Amino acid sequence: MTASTPQPYYAKSSRLGLRVNALFGKLARLGISLAGSAELSVRGRSSGRMQRIPVNPHTHEGSQYLVSVRGHSQWVANIRAAGGGELRVGRKVRAFTVTEITDPARKAAVLRAYLERWGWQVTQFFQGVTAQSSEAELRAIAADHPVFRVDVPR
Repeated sequence: MTASTPQPYYAKSSRLGLRVNALFGKLARLGISLAGSAELSVRGRSSGRMQRIPVNPHTHEGSQYLVSVRGHSQWVANIRAAGGGELRVGRKVRAFTVTEITDPARKAAVLRAYLERWGWQVTQFFQGVTAQSSEAELRAIAADHPVFRVDVPR
């Protein structure tokens, strides 16, 4: 008998969560950013169509990041395949590429800063880890939450 490979962490959205996300996405398309939210558009790796989801871009030490609070979601797989996407608030659309952050220390620092800013909204997806958690606790959950640096061409 072989040991099964654990599935990557992913917190599936509830029906209510899907509706709230749809509302936040629509508001961002209309130019209304709630607490800094934006709409992420990324090309689907199978369909080729643009997929849209609301996100909370986060600036840390002069760079902007996208954090997947729900874990290894479809947008994460799509952005890895596409290498970038677009962020939209109203008519302002910024195309970008991404660099995935894999260094554990750097990733933990971004996650801590992200939780300081957005913890009120996303804490339930971080398995009890908060901005006040230890470095070891942040590193322990870091693999569950992909982090991408947003690189905007000049």
